[in-house]
Amino acid sequence: MKRNLVYISALAIMMVAPGCKKYLEQLPDQRTEVNTPAKVAELLTSAYPRANYIPFLEAMSDNANDKGTDDNTRINRQPWFWEVSSDREQDTPDFYWQNAYAAIAAANQALEVIDKASDKAAYSASKGEALLCRAYAHFMLVTIFSKSYDPATAAKDPGIPYVTKPENVVVAKYERKTVSYVYEQIEKDLTEGLPLINDNSYANAPSYHFTTAAAHAFASRFYLFKKNYAKVVEHANLTFPAGRALPYLRPVNTIYNTMEELVLRKEYTRATQKANLLLAETQSWWARNLRTNRYGCDPVLGGMINGLDNPTGARMAYSVYYQRPEDFFIPKFYELFIRVDQNANIGNGWDMVPLLAAEEVLFNRAEANTQLGNFNEALADINDFLSQRITRYNPAAHHLTIDKVRDYYGTVDTRDAIIKTILHFKRIEFILEGLRWFDILRHKIPVVHTSFDGKIKMTLGANDPRRMVQIPQEAQLSGLELNPR
Repeated sequence: MKRNLVYISALAIMMVAPGCKKYLEQLPDQRTEVNTPAKVAELLTSAYPRANYIPFLEAMSDNANDKGTDDNTRINRQPWFWEVSSDREQDTPDFYWQNAYAAIAAANQALEVIDKASDKAAYSASKGEALLCRAYAHFMLVTIFSKSYDPATAAKDPGIPYVTKPENVVVAKYERKTVSYVYEQIEKDLTEGLPLINDNSYANAPSYHFTTAAAHAFASRFYLFKKNYAKVVEHANLTFPAGRALPYLRPVNTIYNTMEELVLRKEYTRATQKANLLLAETQSWWARNLRTNRYGCDPVLGGMINGLDNPTGARMAYSVYYQRPEDFFIPKFYELFIRVDQNANIGNGWDMVPLLAAEEVLFNRAEANTQLGNFNEALADINDFLSQRITRYNPAAHHLTIDKVRDYYGTVDTRDAIIKTILHFKRIEFILEGLRWFDILRHKIPVVHTSFDGKIKMTLGANDPRRMVQIPQEAQLSGLELNPR
């Protein structure tokens, strides 16, 4: 393929805004020399992207309908129309690109310090975390900005720059290479870093770091994209003690149903919630805008969430609210507003985002087992999930079987029926969280967007190049090959 170069600022790490002490340790002063295990560990708090991918991925998916309202912001509108972003501020693809590479820069700086240290054993856990952080950020970038992994074409599909060295010049050159190459590097970092993870090293806020469970959860996502289903099952099993996901699932049809909206919004992203395997603070307005965005969850999607049209025929127990008749939502995010001017109401919004959750790992394992022909194991996971989601759950009435899912979808193809069941419940579970876009990519699901007045109907086909988000303007100006349009 053509060799293309991208320039990434040597000062990328400086673009990461300091976080809130309530959640994460502060980004260390960059003027301070990072030369001890404690300082390296502190540096790694900035190795997680502090940008939110949900606003644009959710708008691009079939989880966003046109409500016909006046809340027609460009940041929400352009991804719904699958247009190239015109903005660089928070909640945009460009902002995510910048912050992901800033996180990678922090991981690389930590790895350089570790490589030069005389007592490398003292840095072992931090090395594992740095490698996992580098792998995760690159995975998110290649998933969003490149073609979804296809073993038949990955060796020629353009990837994204995989950066493994700290930048020591103002402008550095990087090759874009291929999706296959990026996946090879992700897997290399993942397999090298995972055994080094030491949960005991996270004395403070383990939910904001790559614990062993979070690392295995990420591996289950990575291998699902790579279609290595045996590896998905292996890592999903290692995510939970004794391989049982049920104790880690959110208690939606019991405890959550007793909570008021504000309490539920805080609880969903609470660090003590066992379902949250990895959390990150992100500079974002998503918590306030998700309800009123013109392109989002409307009465049709709101009805789908708790409707009876699913393989169980039962009503789900999600707490669905509406702000106006056209604005439906599930309370999931709570904004922390940080003032930048104490004399005026000016500041930045910060949202906690679950990067990896127990429910996703359960669905990953169920899908992988289905692809492997382990249908009973897949249904066992689905039934565990449903036991925490169906209103007044009754196993005798609501337990799914092969016959039930085949009858519901009108097919004798067991594999197809179970996959469709998984995708249905997964779509509902992660509405307003952006993960539906990943399934749309992997399964080449067409997306149809219709304007409120019905005059515009657009289809994003299985091979539409707009599935690849366009790379940012800065990278384009530096000579990086554009994604096709």
